Amino acid sequence: MKTRHNKKRNTAFVYEALLREATVAILRKDTKRRDITLNIIKQHFQDGSLLKKDLECHRSLYENQSLDKETSQKVLNEAKMAHRLLDPNSLFAQKTRLINDVNRDLEPGVFNTFVPNYKTLASIAQIFSDRISPKDLVLLEGEIIKKMTQHASTIELPTDIDNLVVSSFTNKFNNKYENELLAEQKELLTYYISSFADNALELKMFLNEEIARLKSDLKKATLLTEIREDEQMLAKTEKIVARLEELRECTIDDEILLTVMKTQSLVKEIYSDGHHS
Repeated sequence: MKTRHNKKRNTAFVYEALLREATVAILRKDTKRRDITLNIIKQHFQDGSLLKKDLECHRSLYENQSLDKETSQKVLNEAKMAHRLLDPNSLFAQKTRLINDVNRDLEPGVFNTFVPNYKTLASIAQIFSDRISPKDLVLLEGEIIKKMTQHASTIELPTDIDNLVVSSFTNKFNNKYENELLAEQKELLTYYISSFADNALELKMFLNEEIARLKSDLKKATLLTEIREDEQMLAKTEKIVARLEELRECTIDDEILLTVMKTQSLVKEIYSDGHHS
């Protein structure tokens, strides 16, 4: 019988919930709540901390997809081994401090945040637990390996591509992506969070590469029939490309972050509608 799962002590779940909390604060321009959330993340998940090491064990299993079965099994074995090396008492104490900080500085409701892959995160936590039966362990490991060997799922997005101006995506983004982030958006947010500790060096490098990718994908999109034959849509798409070029010279702030995230959603929408160059 599977043990009862306590999501407050699931490091990966709490991290994902906090990441979404920071995203919502950024979208709503709530700088106070954003700063509080980012401070909690930076304080508890800094490099070398037990929570960061615990998180890396989890992420190696739920963020790796499209792997072959043999590689997936090796990653699983290494993750279990790395997790066993973490001192359980110290890890428990750090989780307690994290929970207390979230309850005090934000509110307990953060732990009710919807995280799309919650079931997978719960399964991974049980795999790392020493209170699971051999049978359940084998079954759960089989489920995780199956997910790791599957191709990354494409998030279903609206199929209308009439609203190609980035600003028109604000409402869609707020409503849909408050709880559901693309992989590239999560990566961008991760760099943004860590940028406060390294003068944004890694964030700037990532943004340069990401902006170049988005520009390339949008330029290819202008060859799509739906866009190429509509002068207004074509002009709007080219306007977005020009705006992305301007971002290279801008100071990175919440507005820049939001613009890039909405552009990431736009590109995903265009290419998930079955239109490929």
